[in-house]
Amino acid sequence: MAKGERETSAGKLLKSPAFAKPPHMSALDQKLSVCSKLCFAIGGAPNQVAGSATAFFLQIYLLDVAQINPFQASMVLFVGKAWGAVTDPIVGFFITKSRWTRIGRLMPWMVGCTPFVVVSYFFLWFVPPFINGRFIWYLGFYCLYQTLITCFHVPYSALTMFLSTDQKERDSATAYRMTLEVLGTLVGAAIQGQIVARAHTLKHCPQSNSSTANLGNGSGAEIVKRIVHSQDFLSDAKEVYMIAAGVIGGVFLICTVVMFLGVKERDDPYILKTEKQIPFHKGFLLVMRHGPYLILTATFLFISVAIQLVQSNFVLFCTYAVDLRDHFQNIVLTILVSAVVSIPLWQWFLERFGKKTAAFCGITWMMPFTMMLVFIPNLVVAYVVAVSSGLSVAASLLLPWSMLPDVVDDFRLANPHCKGYEAIFYSFYVFFTKFAAGISLGVSTLCLEFAGYDTGACRQPDQVAYTLKLLIGAAPVAFIVTGLLILLFYPISEDVRLRNKLCLEELRHQGSIPSRTLEDLSNA
Repeated sequence: MAKGERETSAGKLLKSPAFAKPPHMSALDQKLSVCSKLCFAIGGAPNQVAGSATAFFLQIYLLDVAQINPFQASMVLFVGKAWGAVTDPIVGFFITKSRWTRIGRLMPWMVGCTPFVVVSYFFLWFVPPFINGRFIWYLGFYCLYQTLITCFHVPYSALTMFLSTDQKERDSATAYRMTLEVLGTLVGAAIQGQIVARAHTLKHCPQSNSSTANLGNGSGAEIVKRIVHSQDFLSDAKEVYMIAAGVIGGVFLICTVVMFLGVKERDDPYILKTEKQIPFHKGFLLVMRHGPYLILTATFLFISVAIQLVQSNFVLFCTYAVDLRDHFQNIVLTILVSAVVSIPLWQWFLERFGKKTAAFCGITWMMPFTMMLVFIPNLVVAYVVAVSSGLSVAASLLLPWSMLPDVVDDFRLANPHCKGYEAIFYSFYVFFTKFAAGISLGVSTLCLEFAGYDTGACRQPDQVAYTLKLLIGAAPVAFIVTGLLILLFYPISEDVRLRNKLCLEELRHQGSIPSRTLEDLSNA
């Protein structure tokens, strides 16, 4: 075969693309400092701080504090998540069209949107003085927040590919990121949970089960007393939620500044220089046809839906199904502490046994313990389940973001003429998982509506408790099993990953793609 040509799997001859001559780059040049990894990881924490607060508390806030009905709450949660999902590929498209600046191509997006994220987040937890328009208020601000947080999260996720060309360094940076993100989830749940816990105890409740709209048949004086008591509680609940929102907004600003000062975005010096830029839609079709990406996305789509169901319904479950309302904030903290501690364990495990094996072991661990809490609902079991569930939560957070760069590398070898489409991988991965989570949240809240959930009531009917048990137990297990069955077909084993790494190094250092590389890739 003539020099400058290669044979594709279809047997066609294509001219070898031209590469920029790479400068000499030693292993030391590619290595990231601990400080850079920490600053990168800190940048991802605020998204998880805010995400943790909304995941655990937004549903019960809308129902019991803002006091919109369950159908309206389900629409806010579903439409907001669906809108956030739609904005992911849109933002990904604009990122691919962004020009390189003095601070990078991705950094301006993150820095520019942060102040607006903070403002929209604060108003999401503000109860307006009017009643009839509250549904529109929360729907509008939740959609706005989802749009702005997407403008932060998509470029931040894609930034992993622009920290280093070395897979090991990227995996290490991802481990730092996941540790700090789980810590951020812990901080978010701790701030929100500890500040607002008093808004969800029985102390504000009268002896009989009643809401402000249905106060029973007592005397006039008793009714007035209950109304005043209920209004005092609501006023206090609104105040504590706003305090928590202000604190989390401050954390968001501080972490973004640290990331901006400590992280240097680097373009890949070995990236292919093509004579003609491939249109976005063609790059999109190539990404959507890449088998490993579709399998990985489908796998963690189902797993993330399971995690989202548990997160969003856990506080309601503890409050109304198993009588643990005085302990839910500590149980949530136990889950997240366990997750933070176990991140290094899973990083060691995936390096020792492989990422696919780690995914199976880590996610499967959650299923029996979740069912245990449903069937044996006592405080000791709850803490045992919390510790065990934290292990699976850590695995579900670490592994997809550790496996996505491997898929991108695999795509680069299969399509060496494509440049700048990393944002498509990350934005559409988030799109699919967000959209599925939005559907699951909307459906789960509608289930509570059909079960007879009474907004503002201190106790709920037995049908609501039964529904919450299904949403915490059987439903997540079904989604996890489906996701793991799909993962069986994931083709990038450790052998393939290491082969891809060697092929990329050869491509970068020699400036061409040997035909044996493509043959190996096709055989893999």
